[in-house]
Amino acid sequence: MARRIDHLVVGVRDLDTAAAFYARLGFQVGARNRHPWGTANRLIQFGTSFLELITVGDDPAAIPAHAPRRFSFGAFVRDALERREGISMLVLDSRDAAADAERFGAAGIGDFEPFFFQRRGRRPDGGEMEVAFTLAFATDPAAPQAGFFVCEQHRPENFWNTVFQHHPNGARDIAAVRLAAPEPAAHLGFLRTFAGVAETSGHDTAVPLDGGRIELVAGPAPARFAGFAVRVPDLLYVAERLRSEGIAFDMEGGRLLVAADAAFGTAIRFETA
Repeated sequence: MARRIDHLVVGVRDLDTAAAFYARLGFQVGARNRHPWGTANRLIQFGTSFLELITVGDDPAAIPAHAPRRFSFGAFVRDALERREGISMLVLDSRDAAADAERFGAAGIGDFEPFFFQRRGRRPDGGEMEVAFTLAFATDPAAPQAGFFVCEQHRPENFWNTVFQHHPNGARDIAAVRLAAPEPAAHLGFLRTFAGVAETSGHDTAVPLDGGRIELVAGPAPARFAGFAVRVPDLLYVAERLRSEGIAFDMEGGRLLVAADAAFGTAIRFETA
């Protein structure tokens, strides 16, 4: 069965300024969290997926270097931000990240040890709780600037909370992520293996996921993530909100698009559920 989008890692150089922009778009943005490996984030949670706005924290020296069989999440985020802002990593869900790491190794798309971490968080009522995750990383040699991993949530009852999922713009979930590359078809094999999707015939322009999709489009080298789409119930309502906030957008074929150069390097598309 195909995996679903767990979250997208969206690198920004000024975390609070980016969070304020996403709030103007109509998203509810969570509080700042700090990681012991030198990054900081703020989350935008939906029904089954979330956006991770992330930046290098106050102590860049805490970022560990890559090592044999060890993928440094912090170093990848830092290096991506040195190049540009925008989506740097696609994360799919996992029921058993350790087993997925073995599968990725057997398939020749990853040779990394699983990475476990936990942190404290706060509930909407202010009470503390603990969340924990195990990650398994994969790599597409044809897209070295695009990161891929799966995430197993060990305490999902603490992480997912309907209070965090109510957004003024009505957003319900991430519908798609877009990978732009000089030869989009060159990435199909990797993406199908990573996502657990069987090969299909024809010239595919998307990899179907559980409740979403990875879109493949032509673009300049190197291959990179160009943007994402979220589902909303009413595009006209979103359009009116953006006009009131002075945010430029285009309407294309029943979809509303905020261009990447206006949104910290990430094209944001709203589409109806």
